[in-house]
Amino acid sequence: MAGDGPPTTAFAAVRKDSGLAAEVERSVLDLVLRTGEVMVATGAPVADTTAVMLRLAAAYGVTNCQVDITFISITASIDRDDDPVTKVRVINVRTSDYSRLTEVTHLVDSADAGNLSVEAAHERMNRILTAPHPYRRWVVTGALGTMAAGVAVLLGGGLPVAAVAAVTTMVIDRSLRFLRNHGLPYLFQQALGAGIATMVALLLLWIKPYLDISDEFLPPSLVVASGIVVLLAGLSLVGAAQDAISGFPLTSAARSYEVVLYTVGIVVGIGFVLDVGRRFGVPLSINDLTGFATALPLQIGCGAVIAGSWAVASYTRMRTVPVVMGVGALASASYAGFLALGMGPAGSSFGAALVVGLLSALVQRGMRTPSMVIAVCGITPLLPGLAIYAAMFEFVDSGDVIAGGVRLIAALSIGLALAAGVTLGEFIGTPLGRNADRWQRKVQARARGTRI
Repeated sequence: MAGDGPPTTAFAAVRKDSGLAAEVERSVLDLVLRTGEVMVATGAPVADTTAVMLRLAAAYGVTNCQVDITFISITASIDRDDDPVTKVRVINVRTSDYSRLTEVTHLVDSADAGNLSVEAAHERMNRILTAPHPYRRWVVTGALGTMAAGVAVLLGGGLPVAAVAAVTTMVIDRSLRFLRNHGLPYLFQQALGAGIATMVALLLLWIKPYLDISDEFLPPSLVVASGIVVLLAGLSLVGAAQDAISGFPLTSAARSYEVVLYTVGIVVGIGFVLDVGRRFGVPLSINDLTGFATALPLQIGCGAVIAGSWAVASYTRMRTVPVVMGVGALASASYAGFLALGMGPAGSSFGAALVVGLLSALVQRGMRTPSMVIAVCGITPLLPGLAIYAAMFEFVDSGDVIAGGVRLIAALSIGLALAAGVTLGEFIGTPLGRNADRWQRKVQARARGTRI
């Protein structure tokens, strides 16, 4: 009746002494924590960050390292017989800085290959953290303007609406940067950015009778939608979904709450300005678009421009930008193909994001770029900016809560479909590309759940 073998799954890892002095292990632990802090601060999923931290510790002979990551802190501990070592880092900065994220992963690869001592790794980390950005700030502002112009054309606008969307987005970026430097909370920044985009659309609608401009020539709703996509691009929706699927529910819940809160900021900004316009007799109209409104070649070109622009705005190295543009073009083409098959906006978004996630996982090693960088930039053309604006239009203009709620749920379903598609694509693509090492497999095992 008794079993004749050990438990199928080990309940506790066997302690393995690294043989290193306590001072060396403390130095390794400090390097591991600094690495994790940079990755989480730049938007990396917790599963990837944990795997990288464990790999880095093992590269210097420390295999009995435990890592715990929450939304605002990282705790790492080395289990020793004589004196266990535990350190904590609090995460105070969050930004999209993919150049530093890429450089940190290169550092870990060098350490894993045995080409970097602990002291040299600390010096290299200092250089990474203090190095200037690869682009000046005005380049980032121009990239965001180009991204908004691409979104406007993708949604069916011509060159006039693309120009207005670009200028509006650059004004938003400079305004929010000024307020950010003065400590304005990010929630109000999102509301103000969405409000500026909506205000510009109201001004266009107000001056149209004087300039004899038609809605077909310069539709104001596309200006709002373009600005919303730029604001949505900075949110960690993909990271939140990946944390949930990978077995890190606490961090996923915190990230999801942040995404929802900042999206509410966008909704409040749009709703407030729409209500003001309605009260002053300048009601906005809406172009009822559920997908791309241009010819397929133009869709593909706009997708490439949008993805490449967001990559530059996130400080991605220039050698990676052409690859990101290709992935963005493929995402737009895939979305159009799935939509033609009758899958609907959410299903088409999932299919296109699945292609993007799979491709990013396959090319990450050859490009020496984290798959998250390629995937997040690649799905940017598919973000539901117009759907969110449509929901707010229903709430404010007609007061139809049911219709507005339906549109808002549709917008949220598109966002969730994008996150789920990218996550599943990376999960499938990593074994196919043979990029998963034992530390990644160890972290991925959490996704199976706690039931044995």
